[in-house]
Amino acid sequence: MLNEFLKEVSEQVDAAMGRWIPLEQVAFINQLFESMRYSVFSGGKRLRPALVLMVGEALGLKRQQLLPAACAIEMIHTYSLIHDDLPAMDDDDLRRGQPTNHKVFGEAIAILAGDALLTLAFQVLAESPLPDRAVIAMIRELAIAAGPLGMVGGQVADMLETGNMVEEERIKFIHQHKTGALIKAAIRMPVYAAQVDNETMSRLTSYGESIGLAFQIMDDVLDVVGDTDTIGKVVGMDALQEKATYPALYGVEVSKQMVNQLTAAAVRAVNDAKNLNQSKTLLIDLAYYLRDRDH
Repeated sequence: MLNEFLKEVSEQVDAAMGRWIPLEQVAFINQLFESMRYSVFSGGKRLRPALVLMVGEALGLKRQQLLPAACAIEMIHTYSLIHDDLPAMDDDDLRRGQPTNHKVFGEAIAILAGDALLTLAFQVLAESPLPDRAVIAMIRELAIAAGPLGMVGGQVADMLETGNMVEEERIKFIHQHKTGALIKAAIRMPVYAAQVDNETMSRLTSYGESIGLAFQIMDDVLDVVGDTDTIGKVVGMDALQEKATYPALYGVEVSKQMVNQLTAAAVRAVNDAKNLNQSKTLLIDLAYYLRDRDH
């Protein structure tokens, strides 16, 4: 059931994003759109848009109501990957098994493609077919998650701590902001759209925080024990670049135990949440899926 949902959502989100980022030539700037499409449609789990639609359905919303929000958060995620791969950041050559954006289009176009996706995301979100109050709340939520108090702040902390032996508190900050902030936003945006009670928001926020941290810890683990062909990017880079990670601090086995604990906390949060229909089982299945993944 989960795999069917993820496949269906991926197809719907890709079709919608294709309308926002056209395939046809755009006079004078077609290379920009080619660069945007190259990274947007290079594969990927579509985890964040799936969460938007999954939570929305569990709260009784229709998928079409939240499709713009799903597209917007995936555009921001993609922009972050383009910039993260740049020589000034992680200097990666591979992303999802393909050459990174700047390797194909050059650094200048890659930077501008990321800028364009970030900006376009808020245009798409602003045009959501929902009440203005809900749209404004979603825009604010996504802006916070993507900005200096969210993903960008996490990226800065990650860069500043590279090469340092840091304690868990700082590593947790990096993971919760660089990766976890967007995952949490994907869960909170549909709650705003449904306009339900604060307790439901609190429970689902806890779910998002738990799977967000578990997701990044598992990413750290896979960088140690995974392989390039399965993951789609060169493994071992965290150790080579002396990144602050949980395996570097605690080792692989303890890190896996932490992922198990966080997954259990996520499942409890969903089971304790009120106002969710039977679709909530997908949220539970997704938590286990993220725990057990190999890429």
